[in-house]
Amino acid sequence: MVRIPVLLSRLSDKLALDGEPGLSGVQRMGPSGACNSLDLFGLASEDLQPVPKSQRQWTSWNFVGFWIADACNIATWMIASSMIVGGLSWWQAWLAVWVGYGVTAVFIVLTGRIGAVYHVSFPVMGRASFGIWGSLWPVLNRVVMACVWYGVNGYIGGHAVYIMIHAIWTSWDRDKIPNTFGSGTTTADFVSYFIFWFCSLPALWFPVYKIRHLFTLKAYIVPPAAIAYLIWVAVRAGGIGPVVARPGRLHGSALAWAFIKGVMSCVANFSTVIINDSDFTRFARKPRDALWSQLLGLPLAFAATSLVGILVSSASEVIYGEPVWDPLRLLERLVQGASAGERFGVFLIAFAFSLAQLGTNIAANSVSAGTDMTALVPRYINIRRGSYICAAVGLSICPWVLLKNSDTFLTYLSAYAIFFSAMAGIITTDYYIVRRGYLNVPELYSARKSGPYYYTFGVHWRAYVAYIAGILINIVGFAGQVGATVPIGAKYLFNLHFFGGFIVSSMVYWLLCTVSPIPETRTQWSEVLESDAESDLPTVTRSSSDDKGGISVWEKGA
Repeated sequence: MVRIPVLLSRLSDKLALDGEPGLSGVQRMGPSGACNSLDLFGLASEDLQPVPKSQRQWTSWNFVGFWIADACNIATWMIASSMIVGGLSWWQAWLAVWVGYGVTAVFIVLTGRIGAVYHVSFPVMGRASFGIWGSLWPVLNRVVMACVWYGVNGYIGGHAVYIMIHAIWTSWDRDKIPNTFGSGTTTADFVSYFIFWFCSLPALWFPVYKIRHLFTLKAYIVPPAAIAYLIWVAVRAGGIGPVVARPGRLHGSALAWAFIKGVMSCVANFSTVIINDSDFTRFARKPRDALWSQLLGLPLAFAATSLVGILVSSASEVIYGEPVWDPLRLLERLVQGASAGERFGVFLIAFAFSLAQLGTNIAANSVSAGTDMTALVPRYINIRRGSYICAAVGLSICPWVLLKNSDTFLTYLSAYAIFFSAMAGIITTDYYIVRRGYLNVPELYSARKSGPYYYTFGVHWRAYVAYIAGILINIVGFAGQVGATVPIGAKYLFNLHFFGGFIVSSMVYWLLCTVSPIPETRTQWSEVLESDAESDLPTVTRSSSDDKGGISVWEKGA
């Protein structure tokens, strides 16, 4: 009789990914170099290695198309619309959007350059600042948030599917179909969510460097649909004049803080992407391909999308007497009493919105989760498997709870921003100020105890002290945000949550690295540029990690 351990061992071998030729035991498995339980904690699976030149196919225009496609999603629309619900006028909300996404673009470029120069992903570059094993915690945080956001965006996409079906068959009505769920969702809504989720699965199969075509397709289809939606609603409101003439409801300090909250909601929307932009920029042909295309393309794309959302939300107030912050809820209202031709128009707009959610879910969530999972369990998970795991987790959560109203949505955005702001501060300070752009790439794949990124038991204590400090500056204010009684000053400080966490963690990290220096730093700018030689796992010519006089070049791995 075959024993259970033997069966489990065979199953484990079946599920394991093929090892990469040329990698050492430490690189492929872990610090023991032996094929045991440490196989789970590998350092250099295929998806973790620097991107080979043949796969660096993203040009500046691909990044522009990427951000246009990413901007065209309903969550972006909701953030802008929530400012109208919060009392801002249309131009005040749009100004907040410009400031928010303009600042965001700067953060994106700062972290994205690391991937564009060294062609490594977020899980790998995080090893320099958090340690070989300490980097797993930031990676786990990013994975969790990607899975949650996959569920949220998927549920929004499911709402678009519901409207598509309802526009064709009006009997597909949540109020008429028997509800087998409790509060928060209905049978019709959940079935629509499942349809969207199931139809998304084939798109997760393709490798990252090929899915850029999906973003290009989305960039051509979704913006015209959004503009058509705006024109339709503006006509229903009696023209654009009554919409732009609507004044804001806030004045004085209330207006100032509402504006700041609007700016920070835009930054918080990107707090996860800020730390892992290198998951995409590592596919850039050259570093400059990921510079101006993101610095200018991101705020322009998101400002344009947000303007449509702001104007549509303002128009809804003219039509219905109250602003509707969810564009799909408004679109659903337009179906009521509509003619056959109008219902067909609703179907097309809803289809475009569902495509928008599909592209965003892949770009911001499934790819990020899959890439980061490769660092957690690289012997068994690659990007493709990780993407499907992300989809499964996203299906199992209850995303409709986060979308009950605009206050819940913005509180959720603020909650996870306080954690990622601290990580972003540490990563950028480590790369630009402490190391002056220098990374010893081969050592990022080494678990040698004497390695420069091993620190203390593989964990960089300075980074974690700074990380905790960056969280603590915001934690009291967040408690007040969810109902606890806290000093008013803490609430005001929390309104600047991302900046507070970023600045505090940066200062603490720089101070600790100054008082207690770390290895592999430089006194002048020292980014390592690669040669024309292509490599899967590059090595450096010098053997000593502390030999600062040595010259690093990229070459074929041993």
